[in-house]
Amino acid sequence: MTGTGKHWVGAMTLVAGLGLPVAAAAEPAVVTDIAPVESLVARVMQGVGTPGRLVPRGASPHDARLKPSDAAALAKADLVVMVGGGLTPWLSEAQQSLAPEAHVIRLMEAETSIVLPTRDEVEFAHEDHGHEEHGHDEHGQDEHGHDDHGHDEKGHDDHAHDDHGHDEKGHDDHAHDGHGHDEKGHDDHAHDDHAHDDKGHDDHGHDEAGHDGHDHGPNDPHGWLDPENARAWARLIADELIEQDPDNAAVYRENLAQADAEIVAAQDQARALLEPVKDVPFVVSHDAFQYFEKAFDVTAAGAIALSDARAPGPKRVAEIREVLEKRGVACVLTEPGLNPALAQSVAEVTGARLVALDPMGMELPEGPGLYPAMIVEMATRLAGCLSDS
Repeated sequence: MTGTGKHWVGAMTLVAGLGLPVAAAAEPAVVTDIAPVESLVARVMQGVGTPGRLVPRGASPHDARLKPSDAAALAKADLVVMVGGGLTPWLSEAQQSLAPEAHVIRLMEAETSIVLPTRDEVEFAHEDHGHEEHGHDEHGQDEHGHDDHGHDEKGHDDHAHDDHGHDEKGHDDHAHDGHGHDEKGHDDHAHDDHAHDDKGHDDHGHDEAGHDGHDHGPNDPHGWLDPENARAWARLIADELIEQDPDNAAVYRENLAQADAEIVAAQDQARALLEPVKDVPFVVSHDAFQYFEKAFDVTAAGAIALSDARAPGPKRVAEIREVLEKRGVACVLTEPGLNPALAQSVAEVTGARLVALDPMGMELPEGPGLYPAMIVEMATRLAGCLSDS
């Protein structure tokens, strides 16, 4: 060590010995994929730091691309929190390339996550889902066995994954067709350091709904729409932050307790809104709401488009029109950013109403309060449409 270096260390020791303030370590640099996940992380980090988000508002998570500024933020990340499970196939590759040393939580691969299979049928059978009464004990646990800090090797990626890791549930962040992917899941389109235009879009072909077609694989990746998953994920996030930043452990624990209470309150409010109309059937434009349906035991009769948002063919459209007539469907759900023309043409068969539900929180204020507000807003809009039937 040079003489200057020795003097610097000595000076720091003297300052510490005198009880003078020493600069605290910076909070972990955290990036997320979509706004609902960003909201959960922001709530746990509130008062300590603010996470970044890589999927722009209004962009499809399936085919968003990184802006140069997002790529730079990802490269500096200590922790990456993503839904995984096929929702953002491009993000795992970008993370491995730009932030190979970052810790990664793939939420849908956590042992505590509720995971539902992808549906491909046109008409859904109504079942007693048994989700309407989630038990919550005094420790914040529920009947699914979610605990306060339930880390597992599948919810956590401490650099032990390769670029295209599959877990035992068959999750594959690159199992997508229709985009010129090779057998390893790589996209044949050339990307320069993942940097694209400022809107986060590329020029690849989209279907009539504005989405590229992606095969999500065997499991539905829209798991954030079950609040029980959100509760479990908040605990995973808090546990990782406590591990990386023990100086702020008390803040993270207090924030987690408050976040959990807020999500439970949103669940209760949504359940009260939807209980009177849970048997009134509706159809979804895009099969993105399965977790919400089962969490609140409402009656989805079918989907116009699959969960990957590919435009349906004429046969499927004809079949879903038959479902509307047979089941007496009251409402057809659309989403902000989706072209409503097809949904409108289907709804006209029976005079069903259109209602826009926002599973990404695109129309809500960003930040810690977005997630519970999104759940209540979705329930309010759906209940309003169904109660008019």
